[in-house]
Amino acid sequence: MSETVPTAPVLVSREGAVGVLTLNRPDKRNALDLTMRGAIAEAVRGLEADPEVKAIVITGSDTVFAAGADLNLLVDKGAQQVAEIDLGQYWAPVAGARKPVIAAVSGFALGAGCELALMCDFIVADPTARLGQPELAVGIMPGAGGTQRLVRSVGKQVASLMLMTGEPLTGERAFQLGLVAELAPEGQALARALELARKAARMPPKALDATKRVLRQGADLPLDAALALENREFLLLFDTEDKTEGMRAFLDKRKPAFTGR
Repeated sequence: MSETVPTAPVLVSREGAVGVLTLNRPDKRNALDLTMRGAIAEAVRGLEADPEVKAIVITGSDTVFAAGADLNLLVDKGAQQVAEIDLGQYWAPVAGARKPVIAAVSGFALGAGCELALMCDFIVADPTARLGQPELAVGIMPGAGGTQRLVRSVGKQVASLMLMTGEPLTGERAFQLGLVAELAPEGQALARALELARKAARMPPKALDATKRVLRQGADLPLDAALALENREFLLLFDTEDKTEGMRAFLDKRKPAFTGR
């Protein structure tokens, strides 16, 4: 009798300086159980630690990014039991990544799957994408940023409609509203995300890091405080070698050779 070999819940590959994390639970539509969440966290930590990787792309299949949480994980648990699982620990490496993280979305990105995409720096989708937060239909609500990141992306009106009715956004509508950064032709979300990731990977690391930090920390600050944060990071970059190299290369009409210093 042959044995069934377990399939890795996440596949990790390299495309030059871009690390690609592919959700790989096709029989469950990439439903996010603890094993997959742990694998995502481990993969992102590994790519963050790899000095050859400068940007990260997270993707699923052509028909589904991730269809939500695996409800078998939650159906019989009470509040204390869910708190003890500490679901946030699995998402921290994605939400706090220092390198650019891009979601490439085709098909369904629902519930926790939509939240995972929202944790990324930006989303590239195609017209087949369906992004939604249907948690209310099973008696709960989003718990990994699905209300707060969503309302900051699309505003109260659309966020309320999505959350209170479970209606997803099409890829085209999500692009129109700014939830999706770029709408690729059908079947080309991953290819376009990789192209953009390669562009980000060529940027000077310290400037990328500073930009991510200002975007993350400044979004919820009063404008004056956010501008002060931006100005501080701006000035600090003038003490980097990459600043001099970038400006000199521009003036010399050549490609810069950034070193991360």
